[in-house]
Amino acid sequence: MPPPVLNPDDRKVREHHLLAVPPNVEPDELEVLAVSRFGRATWESEGSDGSRPRTGVLPAVTAALGIRRVEPAMPRLRLGRLSSLVGPYQLQPSGAVALGLPLSSDTVWLAQTLHERGEPPFSGGGDRDGMRRAFPEGLPIREEERVVRWMIDAARRLGGAVRVHDSGAVIAPDPSTAVDLTVMTTQWPSAQMVLARVRRVVPRAQMSGEVYDHPWSFDAHTTGPTGPATRPTPVVDRAPPGRYQRDRSRPLDPAARAAHEILNLHGVADPTARRRLLAESEAYDQMMTGQQAEGWGIEVDLGLDGMVEVHPEHLEEVPTVLKAAPWAADGIVALRVRWHPHDPEQGHAERPSAEHRVARGRAVPLVNAIAVALWDAFDGEIADESEFLVHPEDLRADPLSGSIPRLRSSE
Repeated sequence: MPPPVLNPDDRKVREHHLLAVPPNVEPDELEVLAVSRFGRATWESEGSDGSRPRTGVLPAVTAALGIRRVEPAMPRLRLGRLSSLVGPYQLQPSGAVALGLPLSSDTVWLAQTLHERGEPPFSGGGDRDGMRRAFPEGLPIREEERVVRWMIDAARRLGGAVRVHDSGAVIAPDPSTAVDLTVMTTQWPSAQMVLARVRRVVPRAQMSGEVYDHPWSFDAHTTGPTGPATRPTPVVDRAPPGRYQRDRSRPLDPAARAAHEILNLHGVADPTARRRLLAESEAYDQMMTGQQAEGWGIEVDLGLDGMVEVHPEHLEEVPTVLKAAPWAADGIVALRVRWHPHDPEQGHAERPSAEHRVARGRAVPLVNAIAVALWDAFDGEIADESEFLVHPEDLRADPLSGSIPRLRSSE
């Protein structure tokens, strides 16, 4: 039996957040994403108005007797005690136009949750997910925030969109913005083991603190050398002469300029001296704590495309997506593979510049390849930045194919 058609004029439709998904997205896929964030998510079967379906014990009655019409039972994905996702409903093109949803979506789910709002959003900073635009009167908090952010992350993973009920704003997150990956394993590998694996993908990878093409006076808005590594060079608000030279679209903000002035006055430009100071600080920490320092990082300089960073992190709590996995019970080590663009503000923009999108497109294959190389070496699972599991084989695929990664269950 086909699902019912969504009526865009229905009052209940206008009173709920909507999650629209493209064709061929099965309910089981939503369940996998829900369990990744809400550990006790489960299916229920209730009436679309929240009432239990008829049992057949009582005789049928009509609306003429003042009894409410019994609606057909609709699947309900329970997210939490007070939140659930009801559907699916067919979304016809006319309904998509009326609600402002993408025409590429053909299915809609209604989110039933509390409406809890906090303070109005601040005007500064980034808004990659469009939350400030969608909730200008007050950002969601507590249960509603958890549900709305999960809906946005699910829409980004599935290529869908979210419609906010009170403002009518539509959030259609770009799937390509989810660049960062995490390899979750039970091993704490040494820095040299990880560096060897990363260098199989990018030979120029180096440990953090080693000599790069740029010395310590690295401008977050530029790249390349700012002078010989043995001679301090003041940071200026434009790229140095050479192939990285380009015009400045805007000056450095006061905070960044003040930080660079401090580095110019008190920083250590000599890379040999920097390594010696780092070794001395690690030896002092080991002497004071009795334990060898375990923190390390690996960096890959991508020139104008920014930088890729790999660093480990011991997770004190097992992520929800892996709590059912027996191998994760004794603890998880997360190997973070992150891309840092030259302009961090563009990374947090809902509609970044063309230059940022081009750089991101070139960085994604490297991030994917590094994550797969680490997974091949240390096993475990790979998760995206929303902690949704990713099939490693999808990361080996052609990054320009435009396909959406398959969902992966922890079981």
